[in-house]
Amino acid sequence: MNELPAAPVIPLTLGGVPQVIGRIATEGLPGLDDAQARAWAALQQVLDPEVPALSVCDLGIVREVRYEEASTTVPTPGMAAEADTATGELTVWLTPTYSGCPATEAIESAVRLALQDAGFARVRTEMRRAPAWTTDWITPQGRAKLKAYGIAPPAHLHQAPDGAVPIRIVRRDAQPSVACPRCESSDTERLSAFGTTACKSLWRCRACREPFEHFKPI
Repeated sequence: MNELPAAPVIPLTLGGVPQVIGRIATEGLPGLDDAQARAWAALQQVLDPEVPALSVCDLGIVREVRYEEASTTVPTPGMAAEADTATGELTVWLTPTYSGCPATEAIESAVRLALQDAGFARVRTEMRRAPAWTTDWITPQGRAKLKAYGIAPPAHLHQAPDGAVPIRIVRRDAQPSVACPRCESSDTERLSAFGTTACKSLWRCRACREPFEHFKPI
């Protein structure tokens, strides 16, 4: 049986405000001259509160990051001319995994906090609900992290030619087998349609006798 990694540190809610434990290590981020790369590096450290094995980037929740420079004219003491001081605003577009996800507000707050820790004074978040989120947006690194954490990653969906994800109705007895993330056996069975969260189902491996969760493909 593969040894599971230690559980990562996860965001907590302290005094009603979501917090990211620890401050962003700004010395490990790209320079301020590359603002968007710096923002992406900071967002990689924001963990999903329901699946703390993944960052919001691993899940594909962060769809776009845009940094727009602005200039404000500031009078220089003792001089008739005025000098320009560069300022800017960072906008992040997020797509929730589903519209009723209870973690959406916590993720939005954690994203803003992480970016402020990384040195961005003006941060704006926008929700982008179309196109709808799909598990196909989970990155290869995210799928590997899910498996290492003990959660079977979702299979890729067959997409329509226009890129839309079709609605599929699958009978319970027609469910495809899910490989065990621990011993990789395909001799598994589903115990429940729901696990610890609505996005996961509960399975059991007949080979190693261990229960595990499967991230549902949507």
